[in-house]
Amino acid sequence: MQKLAEICVRRPVFATMLIMALVVMGISAYQKLGVDLFPKIEFPTVTVTTVLLGAAPEEMETQVTKRIEEAVNTVSGIDELRSVSAEGISQVIVTFVLDKNPDVGAQEVRDKVSSVLSQLPRDVKPPVIEKISTDAAPVINVVVSSGRDLRETTKLTDDLIKKNIESLNGVGQVRFVGERIRQIQIKLDGEKLYSYNLNIDQVRDAVAAQNVEIPGGRVDQGQRELTLRTLGRVERPEDFGRVILANFGGRPIRVSDIGIVEDSFEEPRSLARLDGTLAVVLEVRKQSGTNTLDVIHGVKERVEELKKILPPDFKVTYTRDQSRFIEESFKAVQEHLILGGLCAGLVVLFFIRS
Repeated sequence: MQKLAEICVRRPVFATMLIMALVVMGISAYQKLGVDLFPKIEFPTVTVTTVLLGAAPEEMETQVTKRIEEAVNTVSGIDELRSVSAEGISQVIVTFVLDKNPDVGAQEVRDKVSSVLSQLPRDVKPPVIEKISTDAAPVINVVVSSGRDLRETTKLTDDLIKKNIESLNGVGQVRFVGERIRQIQIKLDGEKLYSYNLNIDQVRDAVAAQNVEIPGGRVDQGQRELTLRTLGRVERPEDFGRVILANFGGRPIRVSDIGIVEDSFEEPRSLARLDGTLAVVLEVRKQSGTNTLDVIHGVKERVEELKKILPPDFKVTYTRDQSRFIEESFKAVQEHLILGGLCAGLVVLFFIRS
């Protein structure tokens, strides 16, 4: 450093070029600097979430949580292992020591959970294993409301907005809140089931067996080879009522004989409102390592373009917009940098004039 200072004193041109190079490098680095609410931090914590619809908390504890805990407990480097069992859901939280690589820990947990899948109840959904990350929280919510039926609003929002947002660079996931997804429901009469000596499992198996497309193999036609498939899907909701369940007294028993078929929607598990009106919310999560401001601005620009093709009664707004706080904080940092530079220059000017 001392030799460099001597060279700069002897050769002012070299000093000027060196300063200009540092300034150019600083400007270039400043333009590439990412702006986000928090720095990228990976906590050495992994969660294992398992769902078994309709199961009591005691059943989830004994049949799911305990078996997963016993398997995961053999992983090395665990600092804390705890669990929460509720109705229909089990969550095991594994916290590793700080020097444990989160990716390695998550993979070891996946391997251990995979080894006990055969011991879990038959109807349990595959466990979801996730790492806790600061990037997992939604960066912006897109709220859509209209005066239409909520199921129709959900369908149009999915087709016109959600699929377009998911294709943007930096967008990792777009999740529905308050949606109403179409579902064909078969409501059975318990007394009629009993009178025909049937049970729910028989009804479910019959509907599943008669509403399926199965590959039919291949057929050779000279130089051509055709692929066959059986078209066994039920095309209309009312056709579910014609599905044959069993024979009783020499005549077929159909679904319409023991219940009714309704073209409805899935049981609501979430609710969203906008100014007192039922609405659909799209929670947008960004990809890990991407710039939050770029993702939010890209989402807003795409939504503004999509508003031109949306029905006129659709109202779109934003909530939980992180870009507002980030931009205000960034402006404050810029002001502090400018003021700090001016104050440093004044100190040099008045006290180190030589």
